[in-house]
Amino acid sequence: MLETVQILAPILLVDILNPVLLALLIFAASTDKPVANSAAMLLGHTITYFIAGYGLSFAVEKLSALMENPGAVDYAISGLLGVYCLYWSLKPAKPSTEPDIPDWQLTPLKCLFFGGVVNVIGLPFAVPYLGAIDQILKADVSLTEAWTLLGLYNVVYAMPFAIVPGSILLMGERSKPLLESLSRSMDWLADKAMPWLILVLGLWLVYDAVAYFW
Repeated sequence: MLETVQILAPILLVDILNPVLLALLIFAASTDKPVANSAAMLLGHTITYFIAGYGLSFAVEKLSALMENPGAVDYAISGLLGVYCLYWSLKPAKPSTEPDIPDWQLTPLKCLFFGGVVNVIGLPFAVPYLGAIDQILKADVSLTEAWTLLGLYNVVYAMPFAIVPGSILLMGERSKPLLESLSRSMDWLADKAMPWLILVLGLWLVYDAVAYFW
């Protein structure tokens, strides 16, 4: 299990570079209920991420059972994800766009729902998360350990974004310059570093799959 955690750690670092989620949380923090709304949006996103991860892992396990060769299926998926990573990292970058924010009055319940919706919309492009799920499925761990790994992954993923409601709670209005600076830094990292990190992840996944089948 420790070996799997060491593999998941760099994937998690790539996955955390999510400027869209951070921008949504900062927007929620600018409403009349900044702490409750931003916390609810993060909670909705995190719960949906975990449920989607469980659903995807269940589907892959069923596919593996049908083909009666789970090792080959898992490594084949790794290879496909690696190829997709390479394509994603090398394709021309599109101009960044601001996330679409609903024009209705935000409440914690609506933020909880909206955080989940944003997660579902972005799930097909969550390549690092898909890679992390595949690594958990390939690991020689029990069902309980697999659930634990997936849960820990989601908790650790959410922790850096908790700085938004946390800073508002502790600092109030004084936290706004900090959050704006953090958002700009995240945009820069996502724009400059993300393609290279995805490229490295893709090369590693392809190598891992090719080495297995070779």
